Amino acid sequence: MSKLKGQFTPPIHTKSYGKVLRLVVSSWYLIEYKGKLMKLKIGVVGLRRGQTYVDNFSTHERSEVVAVCDMDADRLAQYSTDASKHTDYQEFLKQALDVVVICTPLPQHAAHTIAALQSGVHVLCEVPAVYTLAECEQVVQTVEKTGLKYMLAENSCYSDLNLAWQEAIRAGKLGKIIYAEAEYVHDCRGIMRHADGSLTWRARMPPIQYCTHSLGPLLFLMEDRCVAATGLNTGCNIAPDLGAIDLEVGLFQMESGAVVKILCGFSIARQPAFHWYVVYGTKGALESQRRHKASADGYFQGIAPNREMTPHAIDTNAHGTAESRIADRFIESILNDTKPPIDVYDAMDYTAPGICAHLSAEKNGEVVPVPDYR
Repeated sequence: MSKLKGQFTPPIHTKSYGKVLRLVVSSWYLIEYKGKLMKLKIGVVGLRRGQTYVDNFSTHERSEVVAVCDMDADRLAQYSTDASKHTDYQEFLKQALDVVVICTPLPQHAAHTIAALQSGVHVLCEVPAVYTLAECEQVVQTVEKTGLKYMLAENSCYSDLNLAWQEAIRAGKLGKIIYAEAEYVHDCRGIMRHADGSLTWRARMPPIQYCTHSLGPLLFLMEDRCVAATGLNTGCNIAPDLGAIDLEVGLFQMESGAVVKILCGFSIARQPAFHWYVVYGTKGALESQRRHKASADGYFQGIAPNREMTPHAIDTNAHGTAESRIADRFIESILNDTKPPIDVYDAMDYTAPGICAHLSAEKNGEVVPVPDYR
């Protein structure tokens, strides 16, 4: 231990299980050592999506990326960085890390999250948090057992649009929120096959299970949670070679009594890809821009003109900007030992309803209760 300004601090990289992990107490990170602020050691796994987080954590004054991991050796070899490079996740976790950022394919999120937490590091995980309801319970239990920080990296919550809406809603300008809708339609057929022709996880994924970009921001704004889900889908009409569901819709009952509807589709011709939101309150409504174009086979035919529908704010995906805000807030929660803005319980609130909505769709729209993991 080193004495800093009259206090003793444990080493940053404590690697053990159980309650010993709680030695990683954030208040010590704030202490200056030889005039320099100590930096959190970041590891990023999954470099296709993870590049954004490598950039953001590398440029943050309170963090540095010291290790990266990707199972694609060619991608890893082309990656320019001073960080150690790994194709094996377990070897990657043996590095001196404070945080692991998980940007791997969705079916691996739970296993990678649990392994990272058990190795003694905080976790920032890409969306959705998990793939099954059983994994929801497993991740929550691991976070509770280790006492480490977990945050879901839902970037849509941190767009300029949703942050502006959050301010207006918290100021009471909409009154009580009673209804909301969101859509995320994005033609992803081009990335539903690997180079060898085999299907990727995106082809097999029920669309409504990727509802976090839509449901997440609404729950973020409403400060509410889903208690029941009903779902329906159109089946596979457009891409039978992929077996991908065209469109899937979820209707959710909120704890407050409000109602939310979400539409997701990833194998249907719609350009450009878009997010759309509308929130209705007792005093008014907020609606984002909607790009409205007629299309057939992916090409616009000029059947209908472009038009905007009741825009109240600039709608932007804010990729890069949003991720920077996420990195900043997660670092702050670790250093100040505070609740991450989208913690493990919020993560399951954003993720589990989509899983339940698909289970409902498989039962012809039967209502499915949404578990509360608190």
